Amino acid sequence: MIFWEEESLNDREKLFEFLYVFNPDAAERADQIIEEKVEHLLNHPFIGVELEGVRGRLLIIPEVSVLVPYWTDEVTINVMRVLHQKQKFPKSE
Repeated sequence: MIFWEEESLNDREKLFEFLYVFNPDAAERADQIIEEKVEHLLNHPFIGVELEGVRGRLLIIPEVSVLVPYWTDEVTINVMRVLHQKQKFPKSE
């Protein structure tokens, strides 16, 4: 099961809206790619990299220049954020 934290849904919406202004098709495709890559975690929950100081793992989606921090208990994938690679990465508390 995939659980999208509210912040991650807000991130996705902001990215979609930003891209939509320039190219609606690209916005749709980028969101679809994010969805597909996150769904892939259901079968391969540990493909994301571990980074010091970051809770969980980090899924890198180069096709759309997005980083998806998540954590898993092997049953549930908890998506914390959806960040463009140029955004400042939030520090863990």
